[in-house]
Amino acid sequence: MKKTIKDFDLKDKTVIIRCDFNVPMKDGEITDDNRIKASLETIEYAIDHGAKLVLMSHLGRIKSEEDKKKNSLEAVALRLSEYLNREVIFCEETHGDLLKDTVKELKAGEVLLMENTRFEDLDGKKESGNDSELGVFWASLGDIFINDAFGTAHRTHASNVGIASHLPSGVGFLIEKELNVMLEAIKNPKRPLTVILGGSKVSDKIGVIENLVNVADHILIGGGMAFTFLKASGLNIGKSLLDEEHLDFCKEMLEKHSDKLVLPIDCVVATEVSEDVNSRTCFINEIKEDELGLDIGHGTVKLFKQYLDDSKTVIWNGPVGVFEMDKFATGTKDLCEIINRENLISIIGGGDTAAAIIKFGYKDKMTHISTGGGASLELLEGKELPGIKCIDEK
Repeated sequence: MKKTIKDFDLKDKTVIIRCDFNVPMKDGEITDDNRIKASLETIEYAIDHGAKLVLMSHLGRIKSEEDKKKNSLEAVALRLSEYLNREVIFCEETHGDLLKDTVKELKAGEVLLMENTRFEDLDGKKESGNDSELGVFWASLGDIFINDAFGTAHRTHASNVGIASHLPSGVGFLIEKELNVMLEAIKNPKRPLTVILGGSKVSDKIGVIENLVNVADHILIGGGMAFTFLKASGLNIGKSLLDEEHLDFCKEMLEKHSDKLVLPIDCVVATEVSEDVNSRTCFINEIKEDELGLDIGHGTVKLFKQYLDDSKTVIWNGPVGVFEMDKFATGTKDLCEIINRENLISIIGGGDTAAAIIKFGYKDKMTHISTGGGASLELLEGKELPGIKCIDEK
C-alpha cells in the first residue's frame, strides 16, 4: 500500500505536487479544464493543512522554441487562481535562482506553479529522460513529494520518479482513486465482468487482452481492431484496418478463448472515411473489396447488449467506431446508453474513450472515467507504473 498525502504532517512544509495540467489549448486559451479541476482536492487539502505548495506539470511536447511559446502554463496559473480563490504565483523558470528564491519566500498556504517541466526537454530531454541532476535539483525545492498526475504515471520522468527518489513521497487523491477503482475491478471484480475493447490497432491492446482474458467473463471487441480478428477468423474485410503483423496472435486468441471473445456480426461500411460519403450496414461476411468498416452495426449492438445487461462490472477501453464523425458514432453512443444504468460499475479508460463519453453527455453517469489513457492501459495490462512504483510504502 502506497503512502498518500494524508500520511504526512504538511504544516509549514514545502510540498511539491506533480499535477496533470496537460489541458487542451487554442490561441493561448484553455478549451477544457477538467484536468485542472481533477487536481483541486489534493491541492486544497495541502493548503488547508498549512503547506507551502510548489506545483509542477507538463503541457504538450516541446521540440522547439516555438513550442515553448504555445505551451506555457501561465494560463493554467490564472485558471487555478480562480478555482482556489487565491493568487497562484507563476514562475516562468524551470530551474535557476529565480525559482529557488521564489520557493524560499513562500508562506504557509501560498501556491506557486512552475513553468512547463518539458521546457527542460529542449536541452537533451532532461525531463522525459529522467536526468538525475534535474531530479536532484527539483527535489531540493521541497520537503515532501506528492504525485497526483496519473496521466504520466506510466512514464519515468524527472518530475515524478526523479523527485521521488530523493524525497519522502506519497500519492494524491486523484491517483489514489484511480488505483483503488481500477485495481479493484481487475483483482476483485463484481461479476460478471465484461470488457469492451475498441480503438484502431490490435498492437495497442495485446497486453490488455493477454491479461484480461484470464480475468474477464467476456471481452467484446469493436473498432478498427475488430477487423484483424475477423480476418484471422477467415473473413474478407475489404479495405478495413488490418494489423497484419498480429494476425497470428488474433487467431491464437480466438482458438484458445472462443468462449470469451465476442466479435461484431455486422458493421457500417463506406468506401472512405468521410462525413459525406454514402454508407451502409451489412453483415461482416458481406463487406465489399472497396469498403472499410467504420462502426459496429445495430445487430452487434444488440449482441453486445445481451452481455452488458447481465454484467455487474464493465471496463471499456477504446471507441467502437470513428465516433468523431456523427455518421459513424452510433455504435459508441449506443454502448454509452446501454451501460448507463444503476447497479453497474462502469470504468472508462482515458484518451479517446473518455472523449467519446464526454462528447455524448455521459460524463457524470459513469462510475469512473480515468484521467490517463496510457496509464490506465498499462494498469489493465497488469503492469506496475514507474510513477507509482517509486512512491514510499506505508
